[in-house]
Amino acid sequence: MANAIPRVPELLLERLASAPGKVAPWAEVMQLALYEPLVGYYRQGVRRIGRGGDFYTSVSVGPLYGELLAEHATGVWTAAGCPERFAVLEQGAHDGTLARDLVEAVHRHHPELAVSLRYVIIEPDETLREAQQARLGPEFAAHLSHAATWAEVPEVQGLLICNELLDAFAVHRIEFTSEGWKELHVTTRGDGAFEFVQGPPSTPGLQVELERLGNDFPIGFVTELNVAMLGWLAEVSQSAFTGEILLADYGHAAREYYIPERNGGTLRRYCQHRTDDRVLENLGEADLTAHVNFTRLAEQAVALGMTVMEFIEQGRFLTHVAAHLLRRPGFSPDPAWLRQFQTLTHPGHLGHAFHILALQKGGWESKAEPDAGRRAAALRRLGMESAPIH
Repeated sequence: MANAIPRVPELLLERLASAPGKVAPWAEVMQLALYEPLVGYYRQGVRRIGRGGDFYTSVSVGPLYGELLAEHATGVWTAAGCPERFAVLEQGAHDGTLARDLVEAVHRHHPELAVSLRYVIIEPDETLREAQQARLGPEFAAHLSHAATWAEVPEVQGLLICNELLDAFAVHRIEFTSEGWKELHVTTRGDGAFEFVQGPPSTPGLQVELERLGNDFPIGFVTELNVAMLGWLAEVSQSAFTGEILLADYGHAAREYYIPERNGGTLRRYCQHRTDDRVLENLGEADLTAHVNFTRLAEQAVALGMTVMEFIEQGRFLTHVAAHLLRRPGFSPDPAWLRQFQTLTHPGHLGHAFHILALQKGGWESKAEPDAGRRAAALRRLGMESAPIH
């Protein structure tokens, strides 16, 4: 009988036993818990999302989210002059439900775009690739292709969609002390349980971000830094993709992210629709997330030569997109459509908790007039008033 695969806590104990000082930065622990092949939370096959899973997403509300993003994609295509080749890229596609909903909506409402549409999913996990292929089915198989990494993405132009991708990146957890910032590492207590201990910054990238963050914090203030998302955006910048980048996620502008009332940070554990801060428990069996600092992400985008197009609550963004649908001759939303729309846009549901950051990376010269007012408003919300609008 084959030996059982060690679970995440067992793997972590092995790593700590051989690590200097028997400690590991939280970012490494979170990466292990979420992405270790076969045992990480996101590497155990297709996860159930929605009522039967650990959390809800906009995609699990129903097909309307994909339909609205199809409408937005059509607007991007039209503004670019209706090119003969247009790609929608997605990273964090899970089982391909959003891809199916979007492609179906394009075929149903915009057959002229469907002729040009190509759907590219960036996905290293072979099991998820197979699930995505199966979800789109043979009728849409010709539209779909995969890339394992951004280096493999072909030269395409269009729209990149990332729905709840960045909040699942492994973050560094930090605490402000009388000696300045310390990184929180993980070790074991005498009873074998895991615990946090203070230590020095584990990477040069973290040290740079700590210096940017400054020292205007009370002693004992705990938060997190998502250095990985900055590296991810650099990979996107260096890739052959050009066009609009649409990032939908939990998060805040920096001025809200680091308010005193948020001492403890935003790092949370999700399990069976319950959330708490007991992130060292059930490693590998529960989702771990941290909100996105959209200001820092936008600053990185500008430094990489991208343009900030919009920063807005999901509810307002989708309401604006839905206006195009509502103006369509003969369109009459049914009760299911209205229920999904309310869940996606109402401030008490997903409309306020999620934000949309839209960026532009090269691409076509838009045939539409640039909306300088919308860009200026985005920079104000992000606290980046001095940044160039372009």
